Amino acid sequence: MAEELKIEDCINEVCPWSGKPVRADSLMRYRGETIGFCNSGCRDKFLKASAMFDVLISQDE
Repeated sequence: MAEELKIEDCINEVCPWSGKPVRADSLMRYRGETIGFCNSGCRDKFLKASAMFDVLISQDE
């Protein structure tokens, strides 16, 4: 069963892509923290971009 994410655990109040307020239905875990987005599209865009950078960073370690 997937972990239930709660908006009160979110480390940000506004979406990093749009600057709009985060919504409870658009949260994710990243590097151990709950981060929020204004919609699932922004969340998915972040997930794709961060995955690319995580791969590049791990190659340098």
